[in-house]
Amino acid sequence: MQRFLFMICVLSVIAGCDRLPVLSWPQARSSGTENPAQDTLEPNGAGQTRPVLRPEGGSGADTVAPEPAANGALGTTVVSLGNPAEPGLWLKTPLVSREQPGRVTKGGGSVNVTLIPIEGAATAGSRMSLAAMQALGISPADLTEVSVFAG
Repeated sequence: MQRFLFMICVLSVIAGCDRLPVLSWPQARSSGTENPAQDTLEPNGAGQTRPVLRPEGGSGADTVAPEPAANGALGTTVVSLGNPAEPGLWLKTPLVSREQPGRVTKGGGSVNVTLIPIEGAATAGSRMSLAAMQALGISPADLTEVSVFAG
């Protein structure tokens, strides 16, 4: 009974903490306008509102084209089980710099996967989906070397 009363007292004190300015979350800083969406919109003569080009967005003339997807053999990597809750056939690997279709082989088996880039050296390991590991006959508990191909 004493524990119950103690918990009630503690919860009552904690419930009132939001009223103390020292313990409250800091407020977001305002950009000077009441509606932040107004910063990116401007009216035109026809009564319509159009988006304003932001300086960091560029005009398109100075933008760099994305690098083409790599094709062919990318190399070998040691794979471990990735997040088993993520569905699909995928390989998260530092062997690619952008998401692209690919193929992973081990022994005589092959499976088409989505290659997803991760940070790290090209010699770093990769994470493979559970479905892709099962398709290649790899035990989820094993660290196995596989060959990776783009395209």
